[in-house]
Amino acid sequence: MLQTIGEMYGHNRSGTSEFLLLGISENPEEQQVLFWMFLSMYLVTVVGNVLIILAISSDPRLHTPMYFFLANLSFTDLCFVTNTIPKALVNLQSQNKAISYAGCLTQLYFLVCLVTLDNFILAVMAYDRYVAICQPLHYVTVMSPERCMLLLSLCWVLSALYGLTLTLLMITVTFCGSPKIHYIFCEMYVLLRLACSNTQVIHTVLITTGCFIFFTPLGIMIMSYVWIVRTILRIPSNSNKYKAFSTCASHLAVVSLFYGTLAMVYLQPLQTYSMKDSIATVMYAVVTPMMNPFIYSLRNKDMHRALGRLLLGKVFQKLT
Repeated sequence: MLQTIGEMYGHNRSGTSEFLLLGISENPEEQQVLFWMFLSMYLVTVVGNVLIILAISSDPRLHTPMYFFLANLSFTDLCFVTNTIPKALVNLQSQNKAISYAGCLTQLYFLVCLVTLDNFILAVMAYDRYVAICQPLHYVTVMSPERCMLLLSLCWVLSALYGLTLTLLMITVTFCGSPKIHYIFCEMYVLLRLACSNTQVIHTVLITTGCFIFFTPLGIMIMSYVWIVRTILRIPSNSNKYKAFSTCASHLAVVSLFYGTLAMVYLQPLQTYSMKDSIATVMYAVVTPMMNPFIYSLRNKDMHRALGRLLLGKVFQKLT
């Protein structure tokens, strides 16, 4: 669909048919270091998230709402890094750092869509923990398989529509001057900085919709954890308190990492956006998807057992 849109316009109204993704550094030696660093992080991210998905899908004991959404979060992170990092790796090893106008819009669409989807899934996971801890007797009914599929479908639809809306708005932007992007991928704020047309309306829409799209789920998470903490504090046994809180600790860590890195980049005026934000974006574009599998499996005994059975099963099959 986005490719068709790009071909429909051919290029934007200013005649720009491609952009140059120059990355964080133009120094050849630093580019080599960045290449191996990004490649290592990408491989770790892919292996980690694939293992999470395989472990959950292969273990019937993990076929619960919490792990269902965790598997989808891993799938989203896997798609997210695949949308951005391979092209960045090619650019680091190539003299031709061009990306077509349609390709840039396509990358932007999936970037916005998948970041938004991450945000929604994290909110649903917080709601799942709220129901499990605060309304345990109703958990099976409230978080039924049908309800989980409905929530996930809603997350996908809203994310796709939001990504499409912002991408269509970018088609109306006129670019002029140098098409150089000192970034590892096509990003909304960076493209708006290259515009020579008035982007005030687009920036207003971006801030308004962004606040709704990201702060509404954040509000759901905050309210969920307020009720969770209140419920946990009423538990008489300290061991049961610890057990209840430990089921939420990994999710809280991921939420903190996700929103912390996004806030570093986007909670600022467009005029102040600079190269340091390119480095900060690497945190949520590369580091966060890489860390999520480790955070969720670090202290999770169920995940330890599932991963152990998965890996040992593969080894046993090879030996036999």
